[in-house]
Amino acid sequence: MGRYHLPHWLQAIVAAGGGFGLFLIAFLDSSFLTFPVINDLLLINLTIRFPARMPYYAGMATIGSVAGCLALYFVARKGGEAMFHKHAGPRAQKIHKWIKQNGFVSILVTALLPPPTPFKFFVLGAGGLEMPVQTFTLGLVIARSMRFFGEGFLAVKYGDQAPQLLQAHKFAVAGISLAVVLGIYLMSRLAFRHSESL
Repeated sequence: MGRYHLPHWLQAIVAAGGGFGLFLIAFLDSSFLTFPVINDLLLINLTIRFPARMPYYAGMATIGSVAGCLALYFVARKGGEAMFHKHAGPRAQKIHKWIKQNGFVSILVTALLPPPTPFKFFVLGAGGLEMPVQTFTLGLVIARSMRFFGEGFLAVKYGDQAPQLLQAHKFAVAGISLAVVLGIYLMSRLAFRHSESL
């Protein structure tokens, strides 16, 4: 794990907890602390060491991330729109407009994009602007599952080369994932409208 320059205390937590350690880091990263890319590297490292456990590790990372985002969402929901504007600063108006117009897609897109996407501002916006919790959670589960299970797949397939591949092609991977998800979403919307018109 040292080859990825991870802090020693994080290494100790994950080494002791495995999947639970991954859940904890994912929860903290998605809520009140920030560990850019650390979550992804921990998942890849554990999967390289124990490939058969990949679904478990990816699942724990997904659950931890969704739980952390929900915690932040409910804090923002209690604080209301004023809290969102205070934390988002000059970006508040653009994020506010984007969330109001796009809702589900705004969470889906930003949850898939790699750092330094200001994803937490969108979480705060979703809570402060009272996006329906079901919509928020569904977008998160889809996006985070694709991200973490995709990274797990790369770790199983490419082993030690996975972190370098992911880093070199992170925007391409995010773009492909985004295109697939949005394609499915648009097709489902069209199918729903068609069924309503019959």
